[in-house]
Amino acid sequence: MSGSGGPGPGRRTVARSARAHALAVLRVRSTALALALLPAAAAVILWVGRTTGQFGPGPGWDAARWSVTGLAVAALACAAVAGLVIARGRPAVSPTVPVEERAAPDLHALVRDLADRLEVPAPSAIALTPDCDSWLEDRTHFRADTGEGGARGAAPVLVIGSPFLWWMRVAELRALLAPVVAGTGPSAHPDIAAARRFVRGLDAAVANAERPPDPAGGPGHASAWGPGPPGPLASPGGSGPLGRAVCAGAAVLRRAVHRMVGPVARLMLRAAGPYAAAMEQGVAAAAADRAQAVDHAMRAAAQEQVGLAYAGWDRLLTRVALPAWRLGLWPTRLDAGVVSALTELSHRDRLAEGFTSRLGERPACDLLKEPGAVDGAVSLLAARLFLGHRPPLPMTAGPREAAPEWTPVEWSAYPEEVVDRIWRAEAARLFAALDAVGSPSPAAAGAPRPAESANSPLAVGHPAPAPVVGAASPTPEGDRRPLRESDGLPPHDGNRLPPLDGDGPPPTGSDRSLPGDDADHGLVGPTLARVLDRFASPGGIDALAARISAEVARAEAASAPGVIGASPGAGPLPGAGSTHLAPLAPMGLPLQPPRGGKELLADHITAAVCCAAVDTAGAAPGLDWLDGPALYVDGRRTSELSALVLALVEDGETAGLRDWLAAVGVRPEKPVRLV
Repeated sequence: MSGSGGPGPGRRTVARSARAHALAVLRVRSTALALALLPAAAAVILWVGRTTGQFGPGPGWDAARWSVTGLAVAALACAAVAGLVIARGRPAVSPTVPVEERAAPDLHALVRDLADRLEVPAPSAIALTPDCDSWLEDRTHFRADTGEGGARGAAPVLVIGSPFLWWMRVAELRALLAPVVAGTGPSAHPDIAAARRFVRGLDAAVANAERPPDPAGGPGHASAWGPGPPGPLASPGGSGPLGRAVCAGAAVLRRAVHRMVGPVARLMLRAAGPYAAAMEQGVAAAAADRAQAVDHAMRAAAQEQVGLAYAGWDRLLTRVALPAWRLGLWPTRLDAGVVSALTELSHRDRLAEGFTSRLGERPACDLLKEPGAVDGAVSLLAARLFLGHRPPLPMTAGPREAAPEWTPVEWSAYPEEVVDRIWRAEAARLFAALDAVGSPSPAAAGAPRPAESANSPLAVGHPAPAPVVGAASPTPEGDRRPLRESDGLPPHDGNRLPPLDGDGPPPTGSDRSLPGDDADHGLVGPTLARVLDRFASPGGIDALAARISAEVARAEAASAPGVIGASPGAGPLPGAGSTHLAPLAPMGLPLQPPRGGKELLADHITAAVCCAAVDTAGAAPGLDWLDGPALYVDGRRTSELSALVLALVEDGETAGLRDWLAAVGVRPEKPVRLV
C-alpha cells in the first residue's frame, strides 16, 4: 500500500519550485564557468581572425593575440584549480555512531518499509547522534574520498537522535521518521543532487580557506584534497628530515591554494545561497506533503514526545552529564538516563501525567540487538563532542592521541565518582581561600554589613569596589595568623587528616588558637565552625567571594578535563577529518551564564556542608535525574539546604544553617575530609 496517495497538485507545485531553485543554483556555476572561458574565447577569435585575414598581421595584433592567450591560459589554470578544490572539498560531516543492519535488523526493516510506503529510495545507511533531532545527510564526498563505499547520487544517510530511540515507542518513531525518510525522493533528482554537491563544495572551500594552518599536514594527511598516498620520501612515521621538508612544503602550497580559492568560492556561495535555501525549503515541504498519509494520527503524539524528550535530554546533559564530563568521566548510559529523567518528570509535573502509561508499549530501542552497547557508543561520542580527546598530562610526552582516554562511569557509581569528588574539590577550594584571605579586621568585624550602611555603595545602588585578589595586604594586629612548624604544631594539610570517628576533642592543629586570636574564635582547619564564624563577622566576605571567583576563572581558563569548573573547548573531533571542529556549545547545549562571586561562594559552602554531612552524619551523595548532584539524609533528598546557605551568604544569617546542622547531626567542629 502506498502512503503517498498519488502526487497531488500542491506537491507537484512544490517539487517544481524546488527544481527551479536548483537550476538557479546551477546557473551560478555555469556563469562562473562562462567567465573563466571568456578570455579563451577571445583568444580563439583573435587567432581565427589572423588566419582569415580579418585581424591582419602586424605587431599590434600579434601583441594582443599573445597577451589574450596568456590571460586565457592563466584563467583556465585558475579555474581548473578552483574547480578541483571545490569538487574535492569535503564538507564537515556530523559525528555519529553508525548502526549496521546486522546490529539493528528491525530498525533497518522499519525504515525500508517506510520508504516502500512513501515510494522513495531507502536511505543508504542509518546512524545515531547524541541530539534530539533527525535528518538526512549526504556523505558522498566523505564516502568516495575515504574509500568507505558509495558513489555520487547515492541515497543519503538517515541520522536519528538517540534519545528518540529510548524514549519513544515504535509507532511514535515510525511517525516521526516518515517525513524525514520522504526526503530521499528529492535527493535522487539529478538537478537537486547536483545543486547540493555544488553548494557543499563551495562551503567546504570557504571553510578550508578560513581554517588555521595545520601543522600535521603533508603526505598522507587527510584534507580537502583527499587522503592521498603516503609520501615516498618520508621515513616510516613521517619523521625523516626530507619527509618533514616535503610535508612542510606541501602544507604551504595547499594553504596558498585554499587562500586563493576562498574568495571566489565565497562570492559564488553568496550568489547561490538564497536559491539553495529556497530549494531546501521546497524539498522539505514536498517531503512533508508526501508523508501526510503515513501514520497521520500518530504524528501529533510523536511531536509531543519530541518536545518532552528535548526537555529531559537538556536537563540530563547540563545538570547530570556536564559535571562528570568536566572531571574527564563519561556516563555510559545517557540514553537510558533520559528515560529515568523523563519518568521522574512525569511524577513531579502534572502536565506530564499520563506519559508513563505509554511505557508499557514496546520501546524503539528494542529495534537494536544490543541497546546497551549502542548507548555506550553514543554516550562516549557526546563526551567527545563536549570536550574532545583528553589532553596529555603536563608531564606526559607524546602526541595527543597517546593521552589517557575518557574514563567510563556507571550510574550506580556516579554519586561516589562524580558527586563526592566535586564536593571535596569545591570544599578544598573554599578552605584554601579562607587560608589565603585570612581573618577579617576588627574594624570590619564591628562594621555593619554593606546593605545596612546608609553611606555604603550598595545603599545608593552602586556596587562596592571589588578587592584586588592576590595583592599583598598587611595583616591587622590581633588577627589570627596561620600556624607554622615553629609554633610546635604540624602545618595544615587538608589532604592528611586523622580519623573522624570518636567523640573526643578535634585533632591538634584544627582547634588550637593563639593568644589574642578572637576574631573567629581561633578556629583553623577545614571545619564548618570556621566557616560559620567567618560569616558571623561579616568583614571580608567580598574578598572571599572574589578569591573563589578568581580560582574558578583560573580553572575555566585551563579548559582541561579533570579540573573542576573547566569549560568546553574546541578541538578536532575523532573520525570527522580535520575540517570539523568541536563547537563551543555542543549539541545545542546552552553554555552556563557566568555566575557571580557570591553565587559561587554559596555553591562552595554547600559542598562543604554536604561533605560534613557525609563524614559525620551518615548522609550520602546521590543523583537526582533532573537536578544532578544531591544530598540524601536518611534516604530522603534534602531540599532546604540551598536556601539556608543563600541566607548565610546574602544576609549573614547563621541560625538557620546551625539549626539544620544540629537536626541532621552534623558536628561543625569536626574536620571535613577534602580528599
